[in-house]
Amino acid sequence: MRRKFQYSIPAMTGRLLKIAAPLKGTLLISTLASIIGNLSQMGLMGFGSLLLLSCAGWISAGSPLLYGLLTFVSGALIVICRYLEGVVSHVGAYGLLAHMRVELFRSIRRLAPACLMNREKGDLMNIAVSDVETIEFFFAHTIGPMFTVILLPCVTLGIAIAVDPLFAAVLLPIYLVVSVVFPCIAVKAGRPIGTRYRERLGKMKSLVLESIYGLRDIQIFDFGQKRLAMVQEQNRAINRAAHGLTLHQQTVLAAPAFFVYLARIAILAAASYLAASGISEPAGTIVLSFVAMASFSSTQSLTTVVSSLLETYAAAERLFLIEDTRPEIVECEHPKTCGPIRSVRFEHVSFGYPGSGKEVLKDFHLDVEGNEKVGIVGESGIGKSTVLRLLLRFWNPQKGQILINDIPIQELSLEELHRRIAVLEQDTFLFNCSIADNIAIGKPEASREEIVQAAKKAGLHDFITTLPDGYDTQMGQMGARLSGGERQRVGIARTMLTDPDVLVMDEPTSSLDVLHEKELLKTLQEGFQDKMIFLVSHRPSTLTGCTRIVRLGRL
Repeated sequence: MRRKFQYSIPAMTGRLLKIAAPLKGTLLISTLASIIGNLSQMGLMGFGSLLLLSCAGWISAGSPLLYGLLTFVSGALIVICRYLEGVVSHVGAYGLLAHMRVELFRSIRRLAPACLMNREKGDLMNIAVSDVETIEFFFAHTIGPMFTVILLPCVTLGIAIAVDPLFAAVLLPIYLVVSVVFPCIAVKAGRPIGTRYRERLGKMKSLVLESIYGLRDIQIFDFGQKRLAMVQEQNRAINRAAHGLTLHQQTVLAAPAFFVYLARIAILAAASYLAASGISEPAGTIVLSFVAMASFSSTQSLTTVVSSLLETYAAAERLFLIEDTRPEIVECEHPKTCGPIRSVRFEHVSFGYPGSGKEVLKDFHLDVEGNEKVGIVGESGIGKSTVLRLLLRFWNPQKGQILINDIPIQELSLEELHRRIAVLEQDTFLFNCSIADNIAIGKPEASREEIVQAAKKAGLHDFITTLPDGYDTQMGQMGARLSGGERQRVGIARTMLTDPDVLVMDEPTSSLDVLHEKELLKTLQEGFQDKMIFLVSHRPSTLTGCTRIVRLGRL
């Protein structure tokens, strides 16, 4: 039977605490500030009541000046500790969130692309930004209350025992319900609600992101009303989940108030019983009443924590599921070095995408050596791009093997493999940085002279000099204005800068007209004449420079 949740609450709590371990000093200060602040709140009420009783002459121990001073100190400590707790806990929490985002990026990079094929990009963005931000609540607002909810009732019960054990006997069950039983029930009952809300929020963000990217096509095909209806339906789904979450949170926040008033009634009932029995200690009863109410107001804040933890645990589970996913591609423990690539051989390779239920390649064989230019052709869906992806080791063959310089590809490091094999696809992605930085993606340490030389080889230099800031022109806004040919030349400049042994191209001219196609092919022939090339294309004109054509057919 499949478990409803992959992680238990204790497991996630332990894991989050482990993440917080590097900042344990910062979080310790925050926790101590929380404890002292809550104890000071009890002290304010307790010493304040003693001040009142002392002034009224009901008690002789101590002086009003002493109780007044202690009351003032308690009030000052509340302010100082609240400020210190808020600042320190958030500084520590934001540092941990930054670390978690970096680790999530590493996980995504490790899993890409095989394990992320079926994940919506908007949902991944929601996890990386919104879900990680939601986990901040655990680090900044949960660790302190976790300790105070234990300490404060113990202090109050100690005072109750000192006044009369009967008070402790009536308060203990209420503390157990408010601090232990009710929070556990609330988290268990509300966890599916929090998970449902985070998942639907992720789907909405994915839908919005997809709509923004496809805005031009939506306008061209008059798909706006239909798309709007999809957004509205998803929005209603979010609202339903949010409504359920709100109802649960308000129940969690309101229900403990009953037990707080019950505690007051219990103290009065116990005091009445003691008075009726001739064992009357009104001063102690009054002080205990004030202290207990202060402790319950602090303990009651745990319910606020619990209501917010529903989203926190849902967000943490979504994050941990990505981090714990086993990648399709695992690095060899002791990778070999292949050196400059002289030969590539596919030996009886068979492969089918997970979940497809069919093989895209079956018993595929290909032997390429030296600076051969191999064109791979065939109808759509036949496996042309799959050949290139297997060579880049985005997936492993299910049967057969791929050899590079007679070394099985699984025995090579991915870093060396991707350094020696460059990729040029039909659309070059431009990052939101300068055009020089875009060219230097594969070699960040490249000098400006190297970047300019690569741009000249790609036939891009003259165009760059016409841009507002030349090589420092930011592509955030300019990127959308570049033609397909200009974007492709940026991709060519990237590959020329890295100087790979093998160039892999997947439909590099599909979005270009005949003139730009000829210019692009001329640039490739001049710049990569001494390189091994794998070229996938439907256009016969694109394959004119190939020394060999490999045609794939249906299985």
